[in-house]
Amino acid sequence: MHPAGETLRRMDASRRVVTLREALLRAGITMSYLAPDSVNDPTVFDDHVDAAVRSFQQSRGLIVDGAAGPDTMRALAEAQYRFGDRTLAFVEGAPPARGDDVAELQRHLSHLGFYYGHIDGEFNVRTRYAVAELQQNLGIPGTGVCDPDTMRAMSRVNRAITPSQAFALRDYERLDRSTAALRGRLIALSTGKSTTASPHAVERLTSRSLTEELVAGDIAARVERILREFGAGVVTGASGFSRGTDGRDAVPSLRLDLHCDWLDQQAASGIAAFYWGLPGTSVPRSPIGHRAAILLMKELAVRTGMDSLGVHGRTWDTLKLSGIPSVGLDLGYLSNRDDAERLADPVFRQTVADSIVIGIQRLYLLEEEDQPTGTLALDDVSRFNPVGEPAEQRVGGL
Repeated sequence: MHPAGETLRRMDASRRVVTLREALLRAGITMSYLAPDSVNDPTVFDDHVDAAVRSFQQSRGLIVDGAAGPDTMRALAEAQYRFGDRTLAFVEGAPPARGDDVAELQRHLSHLGFYYGHIDGEFNVRTRYAVAELQQNLGIPGTGVCDPDTMRAMSRVNRAITPSQAFALRDYERLDRSTAALRGRLIALSTGKSTTASPHAVERLTSRSLTEELVAGDIAARVERILREFGAGVVTGASGFSRGTDGRDAVPSLRLDLHCDWLDQQAASGIAAFYWGLPGTSVPRSPIGHRAAILLMKELAVRTGMDSLGVHGRTWDTLKLSGIPSVGLDLGYLSNRDDAERLADPVFRQTVADSIVIGIQRLYLLEEEDQPTGTLALDDVSRFNPVGEPAEQRVGGL
């Protein structure tokens, strides 16, 4: 018999070898004739166990000697846990929890900008403080205990967020927690008001002078009509806020600012989207606004056939309203003949409006519900907004 702390080596025979085989399997080591039920005598430390121990030692940066000594057994004990297997907490005076799950937690926290230190797999005071700070940023109680709710929230935000976007954790979590429906959301719409008329003759398509006020206003009205049909609330105007029944301002989920462009060059043509971010960098200051701008731009480019001039970060006041993801859309150049003729056509403007609504809908779809650009139809949007479903007003900047 071997004492509990004694090293196990090749050709040893003990019930502890069975436990070692099972631990190696749980640690992810796959090898023929390692499972206890695959050999005649699982208590024997045979060549297959020796090879498995060596493989595990190499994967962990341990001395590769094939012997299951204290360092190897400690590493094996830590490898038994995967992130999510257990609740992690720091208990004063008790040995700290150790394991691969703690190391994974520390990597998540480091990635999100909350943990600064060695990834040592030990749930210590520093790790507890990092978890508490994360929880506060997610809008859940900052207990410092990594429980199932915290783990689920982390797994959701980690799919979409980068270290530079850690400040937007609560936005991502609330966006991901919400339903896919437009019903009950509040969308803000504003438009450009320029009355400068296009120089191109498009009278056959419109009875009024083709101006930004006409085009942006008409498209906004079409977007508003569709959104209301799906049960969304719409507020218009520059402020982006609506007075609620309780006397407080209701905060929209999203704000869109629609414009037409103008440049004294006939070559200037196409559509563009803007979000709150620093020009010339890849760091958005409004990640949800950035995401919305990308989705809207993709749908508009595919469905209208207009040239895409890209998605750009800007520091305009209209894009950085507190707590409201905002997107500016330039829907074409009235100074360009081709753009002007398209925008003068009511049928084309309806296509633009449909594209905008579908882009908004895609912002709220869960990952498994989303569909490729250009494939979602308004009839599909109806599936996420069934008639008769209670419309719960959602406020709070998403």
